[in-house]
Amino acid sequence: MKDREQKKKDLEALRAELENTGNVFVNGFEKLTVAQDYQLRKTIKEAGGDYQVVKNTIAGKASEGLPHEGALKDLKGMTSIAWTKGDPVALAKALTKYAKDNPTFTFKAGVVEGRVVDVRAINDLATMPSKEEIYAKLLYLINAPAQRLVTAMNGVGRNVAVVIDQGVQNNKFSS
Repeated sequence: MKDREQKKKDLEALRAELENTGNVFVNGFEKLTVAQDYQLRKTIKEAGGDYQVVKNTIAGKASEGLPHEGALKDLKGMTSIAWTKGDPVALAKALTKYAKDNPTFTFKAGVVEGRVVDVRAINDLATMPSKEEIYAKLLYLINAPAQRLVTAMNGVGRNVAVVIDQGVQNNKFSS
């Protein structure tokens, strides 16, 4: 059992992590096997996140005065948090997929970009395209008119060349 000093260190470390991130997912878990827990941690790491099992009272105290307070206050049951400083969509997708495969893993709440969100919003977030996909679509939309213009300009020159060539072949042009 941890002594008071160790609990204080845990509280300070968790508070420091919460202050540095705006994307946190609060989860519940029960009866996860060691293999399932290992797979969960691996999935979160691959999505660019971190994971920690927390005591409810320490999580509540660590979040006091932070935007995370609404999600981490008055927790019940076994609780863990997953957070990322990167893309929250990637982590939400990874956690949602894991939750579908392991029904004992559930969402309690979340904080995305500093705002508390509910379970439905987390599922909505998981269905969104990632930042990379959005950037790719945006670049395509920006680039598409330029490609059409170049194609049209090339088409005019090609059409003029075809007409001249046909005229020469049919002796329509005199030399």
